[in-house]
Amino acid sequence: MSLVLAFAATGAWAADLELQGSRLIVSGVLDGSAVKEFEARLAGGHVRTVVFENALGGSAEVAEVFARAIRNAGVNTEAKGQCQAACAFAFLAGKEHRFGHGFQVHALLIPVQGKPQPGELASRWRGDDANRTLAEFIEPAGTHAPMSEGAAPSALMPAVEGTPAATPSAARDRWQPNQGVLFTSTPTLFGRVSNSFYCDGTQGRDLSRCELLSDADPVKLGVLTP
Repeated sequence: MSLVLAFAATGAWAADLELQGSRLIVSGVLDGSAVKEFEARLAGGHVRTVVFENALGGSAEVAEVFARAIRNAGVNTEAKGQCQAACAFAFLAGKEHRFGHGFQVHALLIPVQGKPQPGELASRWRGDDANRTLAEFIEPAGTHAPMSEGAAPSALMPAVEGTPAATPSAARDRWQPNQGVLFTSTPTLFGRVSNSFYCDGTQGRDLSRCELLSDADPVKLGVLTP
């Protein structure tokens, strides 16, 4: 199976929602165009699982809105195909969050500003730590305000003495869709194989240029629900 996967491209399509029974399929870019419909669907009480299928990025602010709606509704999430950047944070908000079945490669790309250390990797996407990771991208550097009600403040972006505070636009510039930790699930003759990589953003679509991370099973790290 080739390690070349499609990263988010300029001009990608806006978010699309499709209700299939108790499953709400979300595809495209989480750009805010479907926020009201998404919130209304989940508030209706009929959705049990939100399926992100080839959801290629979006803004950090919209990711927080999707994540809050998912947490409030207490629904599960599923990722099929590509789930990148904004999609990844919304995916992690599910009561249970898993990759889909079938014969396609699933890839979850979580943006981070630098390669996580082993100790940080082990707890970064559990509970409030997932919220703090998202806060790196929606709070100006040096601030410690909570991302949203009930979320822990970000302790990962300390202010540096003598440097000016970042503007909101500078905070948005830290959102690099092609840089982060990538979790993949690939079908084989012997079952699905999971791998974890750190991508520094220079690899383009060639994942063979990303660094393979050892001892980074996505289930053990809390990225996927057992």
